[in-house]
Amino acid sequence: MALPKGFRWGGALAANQVEGAWREGGRGPAVSDVATYKPKADPKEYALHHVNTVASITAALEDDDTVYYPKRRGIDFYHRYPEDLALFAEMGFTTLRVSIAWTRLYPTGEELEPNEEGVAYYLALFEEMQRVGIEPLVTLSHYDPPIALALKHNGWVERRTIELFERFSRTCFERFGHLVKMWLTFNEIDGMIRHPFTSGGIIEETVEGSALQASYTALHHQFVASASVTRMLKELWPEAQIGCMLTMLTTYPNTCHPDDVAATQAKERLLYLCTDVQAAGAYPTLALNALGRMGVEIPFVEGDVELLREHPVDFISFSYYMTMTESVNPDAERTPGNTVLGVKNPFLESSEWGWQIDPVGLRISLIDLYDRYNKPLFIVENGLGMRDELTDDGKVHDPYRIDYFRRHFEQMIQAVDEGVDLMGYVSWAPIDLISASSSQISKRYGFIYVDQDDLGNGSGDRLRKDSFFWYQKVIASNGTDLE
Repeated sequence: MALPKGFRWGGALAANQVEGAWREGGRGPAVSDVATYKPKADPKEYALHHVNTVASITAALEDDDTVYYPKRRGIDFYHRYPEDLALFAEMGFTTLRVSIAWTRLYPTGEELEPNEEGVAYYLALFEEMQRVGIEPLVTLSHYDPPIALALKHNGWVERRTIELFERFSRTCFERFGHLVKMWLTFNEIDGMIRHPFTSGGIIEETVEGSALQASYTALHHQFVASASVTRMLKELWPEAQIGCMLTMLTTYPNTCHPDDVAATQAKERLLYLCTDVQAAGAYPTLALNALGRMGVEIPFVEGDVELLREHPVDFISFSYYMTMTESVNPDAERTPGNTVLGVKNPFLESSEWGWQIDPVGLRISLIDLYDRYNKPLFIVENGLGMRDELTDDGKVHDPYRIDYFRRHFEQMIQAVDEGVDLMGYVSWAPIDLISASSSQISKRYGFIYVDQDDLGNGSGDRLRKDSFFWYQKVIASNGTDLE
């Protein structure tokens, strides 16, 4: 079994988790800048770390603290990106997924012209990537809508946000399109239903009517925006490719009882809704009926159906960290993972944060997605968050991470051997960064250790872990040497 020649290898980052410099270069505040680190809160409890009211947001914006608002400091990628890119190039990366912070280009989201300091920053970043031989895969929106739009328009609930996002996207395409040929629209777009503030700037206390309706209204507006900017990209750069991005939460029936199977089927129907709309070009009838029974009405306006149908994405990308099971038994034990709760699978091990580790599930996910859509796939997030120990001589021995990746790569390669068209694999994350869910850095994902603790103490120095050299060998062999 072998991966095709030209298979893309690399890593994935998000601006809001790595850049820092939250008030530099004309950048405006984003929803990520009010995300708090709460040392005493259970890191498994996503909601405890993400309480967002008008009062809490206002107080956060009046506070310049970067200790308990860690995404404001990130890992200083804003200033240290040449050093980090050099390390990624040393590992052999051919691709790096990054995101563009909306508020670096449009600080409130409503400006008529972009902030030229922000444009210059990303131009320099992409030019340096080109210089070291790394192709950018760029996410337009990765959990950082402008906070001004959240406070003024409740983010993506307001249809006018589509127009503002189109303006931002056009600037990205026009100013960076000569350097960037692969794009993603929205990171884990299905997250709008699980964490509407993070994904869509929705402040629940200001929602009129049903919070669930508001989330699906915002999700629909992002679907329309995705199709619109897909059309825009093709007009400006016909050779470029653009994909959607899904949180792949493959779910198994907890038992073979028909009721558990039916419950699992219903859950996955809504999971696939996002790729059905963006990749296949339409809302499926059964999903629409299910939403209707939940009291949700999709706010179509004239032209939406045609736009979605005529401008699907070129490929499907997804994050994969875990699987879960589903059961109709109300007493079934549940475990957290990637902002969701699922019934615990007794056959799988779990990380400290409750995320169940399932390498075979990656192969199942790849086959299910390719079988369903017959479009190229791209794994754009996959990794293991663990507490690493830095030795006195500056080493990090992380055999658990190497084992995790080895087992997932074996299953990935097997899926390709079975016929899945896979464009590439980029890990989450190649360097330690601030966690999206709990705002910790001690939940470490990287092949590169960053000398910083959860309160921001440390030199910020970058150190190669054992997994750095292992991944370097994997890339050099195009996945044939996993020992």
